[in-house]
Amino acid sequence: MQPAESENPGPLLRIVKRQELAFAVVGGVNTALGMGLTVMWLAILGASVPPAVAVVLAYAISIVIAFVLHRTLVFRVRGHLVRDFIRFVGVNSGGLLMNMALLSLAVSVLHLPSKPSAVVVMGVVAVASYFGHRYISFRREPVTQPRSGSGAQRL
Repeated sequence: MQPAESENPGPLLRIVKRQELAFAVVGGVNTALGMGLTVMWLAILGASVPPAVAVVLAYAISIVIAFVLHRTLVFRVRGHLVRDFIRFVGVNSGGLLMNMALLSLAVSVLHLPSKPSAVVVMGVVAVASYFGHRYISFRREPVTQPRSGSGAQRL
């Protein structure tokens, strides 16, 4: 399996030139969107609904938007929509679990300060997520060209 590669880089990759940077830009936009959606849902739902409901609703919206943006602006792939989305959610879920485990390890086991540890762990998870999306969520089979003289024309 090959990572997603595109002959037509699209508008974002024409500006930033590097897929890794485009991934970070889309991730930053999606993080801001998730924060805004969470605050919006908290305001709409009010104090009678647990705050976790606002987080879940914001996540449900932002993961779909993140998928579309990463698929169209960063990895530039077509086809396999449902498979790609399931893998995208899987990689994101793996990132969440990795974040929780590494932060717990840093703070509870290694007794490192929580805030700097959270920043470092989020950076590690972001890098791991990039490779997860590149090689799992949006990977594509290499296109094979028919070999000439292979006998395919024999009758």
